[in-house]
Amino acid sequence: MKPSPLSHPTHPPHAVSRLRSSRLERSTRPFLARGGPKGERCSGCRLILSHCMCKLRPILPTRAGVCLLMAEHETLKPSNTGWLIADVVPDTMAFGWARTEVDPALLAVLADPQWQPYVVFPGEFVAPERVITELPPVDTEQNSHKRPLFILLDATWPEARKIFKKSPYLAQFPVLSLLPEQLSRYRLRRSRRDDHLCTSEVAALCLGLAGETAAAQALEMYLDVFTDHYLRAKQQLKVEWEDELHLQMRELVGEIKNNVDEPSS
Repeated sequence: MKPSPLSHPTHPPHAVSRLRSSRLERSTRPFLARGGPKGERCSGCRLILSHCMCKLRPILPTRAGVCLLMAEHETLKPSNTGWLIADVVPDTMAFGWARTEVDPALLAVLADPQWQPYVVFPGEFVAPERVITELPPVDTEQNSHKRPLFILLDATWPEARKIFKKSPYLAQFPVLSLLPEQLSRYRLRRSRRDDHLCTSEVAALCLGLAGETAAAQALEMYLDVFTDHYLRAKQQLKVEWEDELHLQMRELVGEIKNNVDEPSS
């Protein structure tokens, strides 16, 4: 049975959702998103109600975590894909970035002994001694108790470079430089370089490096579904709920639910 496009399951607000709410509270004028009657959008997926995809959300607990440092306006953009990461990976944290102050909660996360933070950034702009291209083996004595925490700079490329340069509290951590073999499939915003990936694509590659194959694949497919729904809403086209993409996504969500419901042995 196909999911009803008018059914909007509710989920507890995640880190990016809470950051967006905080940003709206500080706004001096109302933020009006386009689309739908009076711009009404689903609070869970940010799409207009007729294109809601909340029933297709794949939630996968992972050993790895994600820490998003978000530029000022990113949380307000309906096309932002950091939101998708928080949808899929429960251990996603999100903080707004400012040059003049640092959220104490961010510093507490970075100092938490359960995490080994990695700043994800192109190695060509970093001193070579800080750069790594793969994660240390989990079974090494030094890292066995540490969970990888991927610090993603969720911003435009110029903003991301500024965040990286002007955040001295990140200088103590290794820089994970990704070498993706595929060009970005993200179609909602254009980059000046074809090899620049959107934030959720970067997160999927990081999860893959951490051995979180299922979560990486789920996030990749979830981005495809989001992109499809977003563009169809923009073009005033109905969602094709029975096409191959949606059938695969529903199958994946069903498998995840069954695995969660199965009693542990």
